[in-house]
Amino acid sequence: IEVVAAHGAFVNVHTHACRQPVAGAVLTAEPERERIGVVLHRIDRVDAQLLAHQLTAFFGQSHAVGGAGVGVAAVADDRLCAAVRDIFACDKNRRTLYKVLRVNACNADGEKKAWRMCEIAGEALGIDPHDVIVASTGVIGQILPIAPIENAAPALAALLNENGSNMAAKAIMTTDTIEKECAVKITLGDKEVRIGGISKGSGMIHPNMATMLCFVTTDCAISVPMLQKAIKAAADTTFNMISVDGDTSTNDTLAIMANGEAENEEITEENEAYKTFLEALTAVCRKLSMMMAGDGEGATKLLICKTTGAKDWETAKTVAKSVICSSLLKAAMFGEDANWGRVLCAIGYAGADIDINKVDVSFKSAYGQVDVCVNGAGINFSEEEAAKVLHEKEITILVELNSGDAEAEAFGCDLTYDYVKINGDYRT
Repeated sequence: IEVVAAHGAFVNVHTHACRQPVAGAVLTAEPERERIGVVLHRIDRVDAQLLAHQLTAFFGQSHAVGGAGVGVAAVADDRLCAAVRDIFACDKNRRTLYKVLRVNACNADGEKKAWRMCEIAGEALGIDPHDVIVASTGVIGQILPIAPIENAAPALAALLNENGSNMAAKAIMTTDTIEKECAVKITLGDKEVRIGGISKGSGMIHPNMATMLCFVTTDCAISVPMLQKAIKAAADTTFNMISVDGDTSTNDTLAIMANGEAENEEITEENEAYKTFLEALTAVCRKLSMMMAGDGEGATKLLICKTTGAKDWETAKTVAKSVICSSLLKAAMFGEDANWGRVLCAIGYAGADIDINKVDVSFKSAYGQVDVCVNGAGINFSEEEAAKVLHEKEITILVELNSGDAEAEAFGCDLTYDYVKINGDYRT
């Protein structure tokens, strides 16, 4: 897998993936001068069923209160739970993505304004409003000002270009401090295939998914069932393994779109081409997940818990999530304190079937590695060396269960004073 774009590289990850136009802008709503990020993204030649299938898999997993819109959807799926409140629709020849950073949840006029956003995008691009997807995050219960979006849509449509992905990545930021984008390329047969994505997410982040938006594009030729299978598998080991603060969201969206322009032999089964595609897709999702976790509100460190030696993946996943979600462990990492007891404590209440007397724990970073626990008991180690290991910006917590071959990893961040400052007056 060759990385062709990452954060800081001013390239269009969606151009790398699908060679399609994107535009983004930050608007200001008067009189409050509220910041609203808006993005238009046009993807042509996408399978008519594709996006509906993807959104049914990745909306509404985590909350019974949601943003507005499912009643407006032209292809609303009966399988969606009540939490699904975003608009989505499909069209054989056109695909346009339009998103606004205001959650539009718990508002009496939420569905009306969600549909109006579809109409605005449709009018600006000369397409059917049923071919528009709306995805939102923001403050719950705050009325969405529609006028800035109406006024800016024509100019935004005029900005659509093949180098607009970085604009889009910036426009969807809320409390994010960095834009999040990544793209890779692989070879399938004799064809070069690209996968690119942008995402946002910083606070109210917790599996399953979070207050996050993520949009992935690829030029791979792949059937709807296989693409659905791939994005589900990738999300389960990446986006659904993030936790910043333990709070799930009313709004989260992961969408993937494929246009087939790579002209590789279409992937219709779980063959070697599918495995290669899944590996590359997972790499993109993992990178974006790590960027979101490391950019958690107030965070100073990215935390990765890697659990190995589990009897099965479910056990490894449960342990890794429990460790990464521990507020005490997160605070210890902020203080650069190798308090390994907090790791064992999180493992103990995880509810997983493990033998604590077999558990080993280590802390690892670019500086080095320090072993702190063997067979469920503490061992002698240098606190000075441990502090140097934990001083780095990326810390891996290694948990060896010594009970099998399965492994999993979860992503999080430290808990800092600034997290409280950000959320103490987030609305006011």
